[in-house]
Amino acid sequence: MEIERLKTLLEQVKDGKVAVEDALQSLRTLPFEDLGFSKIDHHRQLRTGFPEVIFCEGKTVAHVKQISERILAAGHPLLATRATLDMYEAVKEIASEARYNALGRTIAVSESDAAGVSGILVVSAGTSDLPVAEEAAETAQMMGNQPERLYDVGVAGLHRLISNHEKLLTARVIIVVAGMEGALPSVVGGLVDCPVIAVPTSIGYGASFGGLAALLGMLNSCASGVTVVNIDNGFGAGYSASLINRLTA
Repeated sequence: MEIERLKTLLEQVKDGKVAVEDALQSLRTLPFEDLGFSKIDHHRQLRTGFPEVIFCEGKTVAHVKQISERILAAGHPLLATRATLDMYEAVKEIASEARYNALGRTIAVSESDAAGVSGILVVSAGTSDLPVAEEAAETAQMMGNQPERLYDVGVAGLHRLISNHEKLLTARVIIVVAGMEGALPSVVGGLVDCPVIAVPTSIGYGASFGGLAALLGMLNSCASGVTVVNIDNGFGAGYSASLINRLTA
């Protein structure tokens, strides 16, 4: 962050040389913090409503810890996805309140413990899809929501879904996570009048091609109102659902 530039801007606002709205626009484009191996976008929350999220896959434990430290020092909440237990333990050294979702592989440090907004329902076809579903739920929670979960209700036993019809009808946006042939989002999409975000997972036997079969099935859904994110992208689904819920809550 360019501290001197920020100080100058604030002085100009104070002296009446720069309008508040113009200053706000300028703040949207202030630079990042350069760590050498990473350039942290501290002003992403100002532009988009949520700070930069750490995608831990491919990063070292030391990198995750240092990036986390700088994000927290800037006063932002912290969300790290695809994190290992070692990464969590390193982050906990600098933030004792950090929590780890071992199933969803996320590290989170919240700004507050206040209950979030209801309206998001996370549905999984099978128990094997839970890591992706939990990543979506944790993301939604960190973005100020109180997601409800409905797990293991795939089409092989459709009565399990139908018996929870009331939950489907009260949701404002539904995330549906499924592997194998990826049929569940189409079924859900045909039962509700809210947006459905489909998440294909890489769960399945050989001909599922690591989630490609589920992805193509969801892209070809005959149910209106179904949109699709990438394979195993629980984070993307949780983020999109949060934006939708923010508009409709």
